[in-house]
Amino acid sequence: MALQTWLAFLVACWVISLSPGAGAIASMSSGLQYGFLRGYWNALGLQIGLALQIAIVAAGVGAILATSALAFSLIKWFGVVYLVYLAVKQWKALPSDMADNAAERPIGRPLTLVLRGFLVNFSNPKAIVFMLAVLPQFIDPHAPLVEQYLVMGVTMITVDLIVMAGYTGLAARVLRLLRTPRQQRVMNRGFAALFVGAAALLATVRRAPV
Repeated sequence: MALQTWLAFLVACWVISLSPGAGAIASMSSGLQYGFLRGYWNALGLQIGLALQIAIVAAGVGAILATSALAFSLIKWFGVVYLVYLAVKQWKALPSDMADNAAERPIGRPLTLVLRGFLVNFSNPKAIVFMLAVLPQFIDPHAPLVEQYLVMGVTMITVDLIVMAGYTGLAARVLRLLRTPRQQRVMNRGFAALFVGAAALLATVRRAPV
């Protein structure tokens, strides 16, 4: 991949990652509940989902998903249901779950957080269709494709890890400011509303006409 092309792709990656979405909401929610070091496992799960999406597009399966109404709908509605599930969990979270005392915080198993991040990213068919439309624009058809997709995949994942670290860390710092149960409850319900909003947006996504 030419340096100029890669730099253009790098800029696109920053714009895409910085745009608030379900992944950013999940990262902030994890950072707020578990602190940075524990909450960042969620970001790793997001990257596994992203890597799998890139692999699907590179393998050409993305084109099938983009044109299959059934596959698109199944993935989309699974994503909607899962985001609503996260919203309910966030709404019902007890104020003590976000106490400043580290001993009182929920432990949050790494594998659970990784799976949560993976499902948030992978259950969004819009992301696969989006990458199917964007990635080929930076591909040189006369050069080896596998190497180019690997470079783009590493670039996207690296940028997203940095951005999600920012979202997670920012929320973890907010954790220290939450002193009263009322403040914690308001924050919980605020994130629950954001998850519902992300689910509503995903529900409006329609498959592009063939």
